[in-house]
Amino acid sequence: MSVLREQERRRRDGGSVGAGRRAHREAQPAAVRELHRQLLAEHARSPRGAGLRAPFSAQVHRVNPVCGDEVLLRVDLVPGPRGGLLVRDVSYEARGCAISTASVSVLHDLTAGRALQESQAPRRALREVLTGATGAPADEEVLGDGVALVGVLRHPARTRCVLLAWTAFDDAVACAGLI
Repeated sequence: MSVLREQERRRRDGGSVGAGRRAHREAQPAAVRELHRQLLAEHARSPRGAGLRAPFSAQVHRVNPVCGDEVLLRVDLVPGPRGGLLVRDVSYEARGCAISTASVSVLHDLTAGRALQESQAPRRALREVLTGATGAPADEEVLGDGVALVGVLRHPARTRCVLLAWTAFDDAVACAGLI
């Protein structure tokens, strides 16, 4: 049984969120953990979308007070071709740990050039997995490279490092005042 299915089964059968996190930590094969580590290292070494660009609809600066990671993030929202809004670009300057840098790079990949509605799915899925809010397993179809970020469940204090950029994205969309 896969780690994610086991995690889901434990939650459904009354197991705690902590039990699900332990199951993920204990049962994830070493080869998968290594692949995820390499993927995060690649995003941290060569972050996609780095650098501030204009035009932009909103800009926010967020800091993780626990470790000092920070991100200055710009989002450019425009009317989409089929109605709704399109995330034309996400640009940023990030300073912090490799996990934080990789997270904002993954965010760029999963949001830039997509409909705003579509870009919200990975954000919700990642937050749900990391917080254990719904017991939802990590869905590679939705999270793409972001599935590697789920590895921080082995280090719960690093969850904030992952979520910093995603919170900044949410705040920038709200500041744009277009939704």
